[in-house]
Amino acid sequence: MASVKRVITKTIGQLLLEKGVIKQAHLEEALKIQKEKGGLLGQILAGLGYVTEEQIAQVITVQYGFPYLPLANYEMDESAIKMVPENVARQYCLIPIDKIGNTVTIAMADPLNIQAVEDIETVTGCSIQIFVSTATDIKQAIDKFYKK
Repeated sequence: MASVKRVITKTIGQLLLEKGVIKQAHLEEALKIQKEKGGLLGQILAGLGYVTEEQIAQVITVQYGFPYLPLANYEMDESAIKMVPENVARQYCLIPIDKIGNTVTIAMADPLNIQAVEDIETVTGCSIQIFVSTATDIKQAIDKFYKK
């Protein structure tokens, strides 16, 4: 996979502060929880009710340059879905949405999960194009499209 590495100058927390989505106190509370229990800052902030999953996904697109794709009304390519086993899709919280040539497009909640991308490349034998979506959208799409 040939991906362009972007220089990251701001954290998700800083971007959310700048956009006025959260207050400094919210960020400090979430960082304290992250330090104690671990986890992704965006998920902690969403769990506390300070942000929505969509806001986190959109900040990830700004921070890392991955495009955001809401899945609610998106029709997935059945042949792409068949290329990735359901258990793998659930494990990595991702769903294949299209296949063009030797490239499979996937939507995932954590586009920085290099292991997931490498595993999907291995399973499909294709290069991977990544879009960001919310974990909730992806889980709903998995439930819908992997029905037997």
